[in-house]
Amino acid sequence: MLHEKNDGKDQDVILPLIQQNRPALSWDIKIKKRVKAPCLGKFRPIVGQCCHQCTPDSLRKKPGQTTFLGFHNLLSINETDTRYRGWLVRRVCCALFVSGRKVYPSPVGNRHESVCQSNRVKEALTAPEGGDDRGQLSHLSPLVGLINTCISPGYLRFLSWVMLKMFSCVFGSVIVNLNHLPALHRASQEGSPLVYVYVRQSAADCALIPLVLFCHNLRVPYTVCPLHITSSLIRSLLQKVGVILLPPSAPTEQDAEIDSLYSPVMTSLARELLHEGQAMSVGVSAESGRGGRWLAHITQLIKEGSVPDVSLVPVSISYDCVPEANAQVGLSSVFRWMWSGLWRRPAGGVWVHFAQPFSLKEMCASGRCRVDEWLPLQDLLLPVILNNRTECVFGQRRMSWLLPSSHYASELPEPPRHPERDLGIAVVLHLIFSAASCTTVMSTSLVSSLLLYRHRKGVSISALCRDIVWLTEELLFRNKDVGFGGAFEDVVRSSLSLLAPHLIIAAVPSRRDFSIAPRPSLAASLHLAAQAQIVTHTFILEAVGACAVSAMLCEVVRSGVSSRLRSSGVDGEQVNGDMEFNVLLGQSELTEKALHLCHLLPPGFMPPCQSSQSFALDAVDSLVRCGILIMEEIPRDVPLCDFLKKEGALNWTTSDDPYHSDSDCDVEEQDLRSYKISQPSQCPEMLFFLCRMLAGHMRALCWATSCLDLLPTPLPEAEFVAQMHSHLCDAADQKKRHYESCSEEAAHTAVRSLIDLGVLTEERRKGGGGGGGGVFLGVGSLFQLPENRQKLQRFMSQYLFN
Repeated sequence: MLHEKNDGKDQDVILPLIQQNRPALSWDIKIKKRVKAPCLGKFRPIVGQCCHQCTPDSLRKKPGQTTFLGFHNLLSINETDTRYRGWLVRRVCCALFVSGRKVYPSPVGNRHESVCQSNRVKEALTAPEGGDDRGQLSHLSPLVGLINTCISPGYLRFLSWVMLKMFSCVFGSVIVNLNHLPALHRASQEGSPLVYVYVRQSAADCALIPLVLFCHNLRVPYTVCPLHITSSLIRSLLQKVGVILLPPSAPTEQDAEIDSLYSPVMTSLARELLHEGQAMSVGVSAESGRGGRWLAHITQLIKEGSVPDVSLVPVSISYDCVPEANAQVGLSSVFRWMWSGLWRRPAGGVWVHFAQPFSLKEMCASGRCRVDEWLPLQDLLLPVILNNRTECVFGQRRMSWLLPSSHYASELPEPPRHPERDLGIAVVLHLIFSAASCTTVMSTSLVSSLLLYRHRKGVSISALCRDIVWLTEELLFRNKDVGFGGAFEDVVRSSLSLLAPHLIIAAVPSRRDFSIAPRPSLAASLHLAAQAQIVTHTFILEAVGACAVSAMLCEVVRSGVSSRLRSSGVDGEQVNGDMEFNVLLGQSELTEKALHLCHLLPPGFMPPCQSSQSFALDAVDSLVRCGILIMEEIPRDVPLCDFLKKEGALNWTTSDDPYHSDSDCDVEEQDLRSYKISQPSQCPEMLFFLCRMLAGHMRALCWATSCLDLLPTPLPEAEFVAQMHSHLCDAADQKKRHYESCSEEAAHTAVRSLIDLGVLTEERRKGGGGGGGGVFLGVGSLFQLPENRQKLQRFMSQYLFN
């Protein structure tokens, strides 16, 4: 149903937020003359709620504010934001606004002494070798600057003013949802320190969160920055505004964590900051797990009782165009960036969402966050890959690489299991998924996903607009927020201008509208794939189910069973009408295919508190809801009532029997349930669109598997990943397409999956050269056999839509 408003001039059509009694994936949507995206209306999706299973008590703590507060553009500062008015105020309103913000100063005090006197730091100092106290404390000298990080009001106001000016040159807007801020104010008043957690995308993430909180009179957090700052002047300035940097001698986080003193000092520093009531901001990397150590430090403090409780706040940051940044930042690079920003036109916008805070103590102490069903990936999939076993091993993939084992000194190189580590990994997974779930979908994400997964060979602008309207409607139907508004033609024009360097736009003389196609290059494909990832996250259930259907259809083709075509008329080889696959897909087989694919998904796509079996069942059901599959019942040879008769007698069970089911033939009922592909004219195209969403990830796994015999193993881990990345790029260059499968993130994810499968083995060598901290990767003995590698290749390629 469409809500229409008539302002006397035009008739604006606003897409509804809640749509009922309609097929969920309908393509036939007519474009009106003027369409308005519903993102700035009062009826918006409620995003960012904490988990109802792991933190139900925190979920009940909702703010009393029920009115719509709207949105705030952080860069739109005028005289109304100050206490003064006048001609001069309009020219210095930004400085007046910054000077009027509330600042919570955080002096160093005796923090250095408290950190040095902590038991974990003393044990780390005395562990290697003895010596006097002065010699032992000399080992802490590289970390003194980190310990003495503070928040100075004067420096904070000055740097906030500078960042507001610089961001106004880079971004067109920085939008904050004001409806999320009352929960943060209330949580900060309850006494528990706030810990903001975001998924790393750019160096701008570290600056955006403190700037947003500063502009709304919230406590500015101590920000963990993963960049390597080489300039001593910049390091000194950042350490006075609460930025916790890496040690000067460590170019990366991995190098810093090799130091035996770094981990205990950072744990003690986190303890002192939380005891002072300070807030913290931590970024987590989904592909490498970097940043999870800080969350492990905080979880460890909660478990041992050093800190009563903290409130975790997942934060999502959405960019129209993610700004690029170097890993190393020096004084010259900062000046070059500032100089280029003065001549650069603002490009795109940023949306910041703060999810609902939840108690970390509740998650740790209640036991609701269950990790007892976690199994290694090789236990879940190797029996199916090598032995072609039909029955599934139920469990959830253990992603131990999200938290390196060296964090726990008591662990061996191959630990059987560590409960604290499993809990820390569960917290990291929850936060990655929560941040991704409340991420706003930008207009560039819609265009990128449609061009990559639906119109790879090009599309006219009118057809693209129709599909964008449909996709926007589907996102809102799935309770996903969108980050654009206004007249729809302006939204499409803006997104195309932002993506113009990665598109081919051609005008056809015989047609009124022009055609658009993605540029077939590495940079363009990687950029579009990164923008489209949030759309894949929204449709992950349908994508997993579609890939499972595609895998089963491939089995039908390989088995030699031909599909029957029904049509309104057949003339020779020409088929008129809709094509129908007269193939029944059993529920158990389809769910099994979806379950196997679930284990191969990267972190952040699947809810960590939901079992993989339940997720696979939901994936199959989602295809029924959207009209791709139709449920059918296989005709019975025996009437249903006869199933209850067993040798002339009925079997009775008590109602309180825990193993009692609703009927004695439940298992047979599920075995008799089947599906077939529906017959709308656009259904195959819809199925292909969903399959292509995971094709890049699965293709990277296939290419990585095929190159195992080409790499001279064993190799250091960093060198192995680099050579794997080079092989993926070579494979894409050879085919002149599928460049989205050869990113650095795809190489990291593929190598990690092969390690978890047991295809690659890790060997720790003391004093070993090369990267990876002495960890060498080699092909396991089981997969040195060509037939086993072929089985693995067939298993991976069955989900690859071609």
